[in-house]
Amino acid sequence: MTPFDFSQPVTLVGFSRWKRGFLPNFFDAGLQLRFIDRLELDLVNAGDQFVLWSNRVTPELAEAILLRGAKLWRMEDGFVRSVGLGVDLVEPLSLVLDSKGIYYDSTQPSDLECLLNEAQMDSALLTRAAQVSQRLIHLGISKYNVGLPKTLDLPKNKRIILVPGQVETDASIRLGSPDVKTNLELLKRVRTNCPDAFIIYKPHPDVVGGGRIGEVNHVDASAFCDVQITDVAMPALLSQVDEVHTITSLTGFEALIRQIPVVTYGLPFYAGWGLTQDHFVCERRTAQRSLHELIAATLILYPIYVLPGKKGSVDVEDALEELARQKIQNVRPTLKTRLYRLIRKRI
Repeated sequence: MTPFDFSQPVTLVGFSRWKRGFLPNFFDAGLQLRFIDRLELDLVNAGDQFVLWSNRVTPELAEAILLRGAKLWRMEDGFVRSVGLGVDLVEPLSLVLDSKGIYYDSTQPSDLECLLNEAQMDSALLTRAAQVSQRLIHLGISKYNVGLPKTLDLPKNKRIILVPGQVETDASIRLGSPDVKTNLELLKRVRTNCPDAFIIYKPHPDVVGGGRIGEVNHVDASAFCDVQITDVAMPALLSQVDEVHTITSLTGFEALIRQIPVVTYGLPFYAGWGLTQDHFVCERRTAQRSLHELIAATLILYPIYVLPGKKGSVDVEDALEELARQKIQNVRPTLKTRLYRLIRKRI
């Protein structure tokens, strides 16, 4: 757990009623939590502790909090999150709390980046990381665990490249990609760089579900990819591809776990450690890391995991087994979820 001062309450700022229902489960017992809607800087004092969702923290706000001697943590979803989408209000099994920045923001350091630059990882931790990766692959776990375990009919004589789409308004693109900002531009770059490859384009599930920006017109997409798919589960799809080309998508990390070559057109957290082919360089990332070191930092040391409805953290291994159990149930979106998506699309 992140080392909060137990003598002081932790104030969570700007969280919705839905998130307030499950967030206490991610904090140590005995830690006093309070929720407020807005942060009044005039009332911030030295020693205060604040948690905000990462995209609500501007550089100016972070500086103002720290200048007053208070502490700030940014919160974000973890890397193996749930069976279902956060945009559909599915509760997460993992979150991260970062005291320096956030993992998707390449413009400044984060706790994850510092772990990868500085942490000494012993053989026991790396053995555990190898076992976690093997279990994750065996269970077919991804971040959202949506889609069907289909097998595609693909050409045998061509290099198969997967291009995962992203939500174009996400901070992961704004703060993690100096150049390529849209899915269509990414597709154009990949086709230019790999003219003879068979390119699969998979839109982000939040975009497919409605309400998030990043849709590529089918006619435009077809000019730069060979097939566009929406309903195949990511682990099943990764088992059929030779490479992944991405801006900053977590799919790149999921591909690395499966030892699939990854080409990055932005600066995701997993780039710059000697494991990916990168179009950009982050000068702060000076260490060379093995795959198991990357997995250990990203899936074991950095996130917090909980089980549904239970307070207190668990190990990543427990979270993977819970996700596997939920996947077996194969729950379709409820009527409430489908109505919510419809309203979201119209809005």
